[in-house]
Amino acid sequence: MPGTPRPRYARFERTRLDHQQELVEDYVEEIAQLHRDHGEARASDLAERFGVSAAAVSKVISRLKRDGLAEARPYRGVFLTEQGRALAEKVEARHQLVLATLLALGVPAHVAEADSEGIEHHCSDATVEAMQRFLESRPASR
Repeated sequence: MPGTPRPRYARFERTRLDHQQELVEDYVEEIAQLHRDHGEARASDLAERFGVSAAAVSKVISRLKRDGLAEARPYRGVFLTEQGRALAEKVEARHQLVLATLLALGVPAHVAEADSEGIEHHCSDATVEAMQRFLESRPASR
């Protein structure tokens, strides 16, 4: 029933699930960005961007492949599947919306960029829609 408070533990459960999805979202977003910027995404590029080991990247790529989000080809890098590209687009759009909202609230750009990286993964669809309405209701900048 709408308006009925959820049990306290439900909030933590959602956060745990968000954290599990956060890594996947960060990787598909970064793979898409590497393809846009360089025409390819290699495991070594991902390791450098995330500041992790090649083994850590390999583990995540295996998960992306298992979940149908990516394909990895020997000596050719990592490619997003159609499902992976769709997720990357959704994550990027959500990131830009959160960033725009923080900037509209007056958060300094460097802080908004850093904060949006974390916040974007924890926003429900209802929150994202509210942010969109908020931005659309503002007078156009001159």
